[in-house]
Amino acid sequence: MVSAGDFRNGLTIEYEGNVYQVIEFQHVKPGKGAAFVRTKLKNIKSGGVVEKTFRPTEKCPQAHIERKEMQYLYSDGDLYHFMDVETYDQIALSEDQVGETLKFVKENEMVKILSHNNEVFAMEPPLFVELEITETEPGFKGDTSTGATKPATVETGALVYVPLFVEIGDVIKIDTRTGEYLSRV
Repeated sequence: MVSAGDFRNGLTIEYEGNVYQVIEFQHVKPGKGAAFVRTKLKNIKSGGVVEKTFRPTEKCPQAHIERKEMQYLYSDGDLYHFMDVETYDQIALSEDQVGETLKFVKENEMVKILSHNNEVFAMEPPLFVELEITETEPGFKGDTSTGATKPATVETGALVYVPLFVEIGDVIKIDTRTGEYLSRV
């Protein structure tokens, strides 16, 4: 149990049957009346953000989020298969559970699977990935003065905007949080 007076950013709590992560908190001591804690909470399963106020002595159970490093094996239609490299246990996740997080992840890459009470709710790809360009238009010198980009398809099928000098077969580094091109490798 953690009291509202001890809330910190990033803390996960169970509240009203849901699991929330504290995004923002503020201790408020008005001139008249009792002190309170104003918070912004993000529902980690649905992604919704709510604002709640707590008395500093109110207690909530702390939610324990398990982060497990797993290897992405393959997909067969609607299911995506992952393996724990320590125990060789395999799990299959649906397209709803995976969402858009695998668009920059190749087979046999490592990802973090986040679960609460053995129920998977999210996954985190590596922060940076290196992927090969499979399709893009040729860029011509003198087309632009500065900073022009063109669409390119990488080997996972995702679309990335790259500078004009990038060609088919080049390996590029991508930030998976923003989906932006970082550099050529």
